[in-house]
Amino acid sequence: MQVSVVAVGKAKERYIEEGIAEYEKRLRPYANCEIIEVKDERVPKNASPAEEAKVKEEEGERILAAVRGGALLVALDGAGEMWSSEDLAARLRTWEISGTREVCFVIGGPLGLSQAVLNRADLRLSLSRMTFLHTMVRVILLEQIYRAFRIVRGEPYHK
Repeated sequence: MQVSVVAVGKAKERYIEEGIAEYEKRLRPYANCEIIEVKDERVPKNASPAEEAKVKEEEGERILAAVRGGALLVALDGAGEMWSSEDLAARLRTWEISGTREVCFVIGGPLGLSQAVLNRADLRLSLSRMTFLHTMVRVILLEQIYRAFRIVRGEPYHK
């Protein structure tokens, strides 16, 4: 299975880059994993709702351009469903059994995802009701995907 993560902006913090690299390495035995970073838009200080919508729209166009046509799209969205690690594992198992070739998770920028991306999404997933740095979400998501594959394979995952 191909697992893609399309994310807005670059992960600039060294500890985040190291975390991403670590989980990409750990995922190799389970899936082909690709992180795709799309350019973020500068948000004007004291941006109006219209300016914020324009930023999300432009980032959304880049996100959708990066998503391959047949991919099952999971949008990370604060208003999405909250799953346990076991729930994610069950979904991965179902997707594998059903022949899903690619699952693409999308992470928006600080303003979130455009309506066009949310409309294209097959599922909306919330990692928490808490707010995280959007670059930190990459590490959290990759760790959970790794954990889910370990659960699916019946391997220990809690260490």
